[in-house]
Amino acid sequence: MSDADSSTSQKSREERYAELAVRVGANVQPGQLVDVVARVEHAAVARAVAREAYRAGAAYVDVYYSDQHIRRALIEFAADDLLSWTPPWLLSRAKEVGRERAAVVALTGDAEPELLADLPGERVGRARMVEIAEESNRQVNEQLNNWTVVGVPNEGWASQMFGEPDVERLWKTVEYAVRLDEVDPVAAWREHVERVGARARILNELGADVVHFKGPGTDLRVGLLPESRWQGVESHTAQGIPYVANMPTEEVFTTPDLRRTEGVVRSTRPLALYGRIVKGLEVRFENGRIVEFRAEEGAEVIEGQLNTDERAAYLGEVALVDGTSRIGKTGLTFFDTLFDENATCHVAYGSAYAEAVEGGLLEGVNVSSVHTDFMVGGPEVDVDAITRDGTVVPLLRNDVWQLEA
Repeated sequence: MSDADSSTSQKSREERYAELAVRVGANVQPGQLVDVVARVEHAAVARAVAREAYRAGAAYVDVYYSDQHIRRALIEFAADDLLSWTPPWLLSRAKEVGRERAAVVALTGDAEPELLADLPGERVGRARMVEIAEESNRQVNEQLNNWTVVGVPNEGWASQMFGEPDVERLWKTVEYAVRLDEVDPVAAWREHVERVGARARILNELGADVVHFKGPGTDLRVGLLPESRWQGVESHTAQGIPYVANMPTEEVFTTPDLRRTEGVVRSTRPLALYGRIVKGLEVRFENGRIVEFRAEEGAEVIEGQLNTDERAAYLGEVALVDGTSRIGKTGLTFFDTLFDENATCHVAYGSAYAEAVEGGLLEGVNVSSVHTDFMVGGPEVDVDAITRDGTVVPLLRNDVWQLEA
């Protein structure tokens, strides 16, 4: 065994995960400031990320912790008009992250999934700092930060997935999903970036005008802009720093024309949203806007979100994922959008990603403080591209990608 192999084998699971998040995900640069966003239950991984960021040459690492119990108190007792309020000192901090072009590592993984289940869903849906969400979206669209989001296994998350707090099983599942189980995870990610990037290039050459989803309860046409561009795994800052925003990620995605979504769609997986679970979501669009929706559970949380601003009810993203997805292969529902959106095709209502549009925030590109992905794909859902001359090109059949080079 080489010295390098020995060093790797002696690292803890958290250290190897932090290394992947820092070196591949956020791709922290020497001399860069680093912002780590975590919940209190994520402390062990947050500490490992801080140590690894300093090893990568970070100038300073700041960790911002939140606590869902504090958010519960807000939802229970705060005045209605303060649910979406942003403290000015926190907004100032968020703006500095953009001005400094800091690297950002955000940690997810709900440690108490049922904590907010008994609270009014409409208030849960509105209890978020809207000005910070708007500032974050601005920084993403101006491509100021190299950033990544990773999930942190914990007992509550494991219990929701498996019915028991089997954290070891969850860690192994997450390691598989993010390719940390590979002998050389960095090399595995480079290969993954190229494979998914090739799909994006093929789609861009195709010149699709509409993406059509057809399956049980679904007949949805998502119109694209002439300037819409499909993106793969890797993104770049305005300064040219490459990074992987989501770990895991399996999708190719683009930004639709907010005015051109028509039809009905049924979500194919539960949606974890702000501490609540939305099940059986069905949505109808007219002239790009959500005009009707219902759900077996959690509809009031969706209502709270859609009432946040005028553009929340329009689409900002459409993404394709096939059956080769590691997340999909597990056959599990993670109850965490970071993972579940990468199991199958999805769309997102709310803010768009300007990086997926040639020319940035053009007319027809959605801007909102909301961005919520929900899953719409699966073996029973066919996906076609319709080109500007009306040609129908199959993209997915039975979860099998149809356009391999």
